[in-house]
Amino acid sequence: MVLHGSCLCGHVKYELSSAPLLLENCHCSMCRKAHGSAYTTFAKVTKADFHFTSGNEFLGRFNSSPEVQRSFCKNCGGKFTFEWDQAPEHLWLAAGTLDEDPGITPKFHIFVDSKADWFEINDDLPQYKGYPPPDA
Repeated sequence: MVLHGSCLCGHVKYELSSAPLLLENCHCSMCRKAHGSAYTTFAKVTKADFHFTSGNEFLGRFNSSPEVQRSFCKNCGGKFTFEWDQAPEHLWLAAGTLDEDPGITPKFHIFVDSKADWFEINDDLPQYKGYPPPDA
């Protein structure tokens, strides 16, 4: 399975050579600010299977905290990845940038203690105050 993705303007493109390990909905304040929405759906992927294929000159990076680096398109602002120092073999890919169906749906909600007050979670997915437990 090869999945493709891109930003809004199409300058930055990527390929993912394996299926995502899972999808998760993050409600932390940093993701809400970065993506301008109530939450962000991320695909957890194996870092070695992810590659930007074009538009490297448009790719920007930002350290949103000492352990986290995010990538984005400098032209349109489209968000791509969340890389966490504590999980160097994985990265989290903004699922909305995928051009094809990953074949899975979100597994849980994380950082629900900092969710937007104006948003109500109306599904039966598990909810975690912070990061999910390792076996989630």
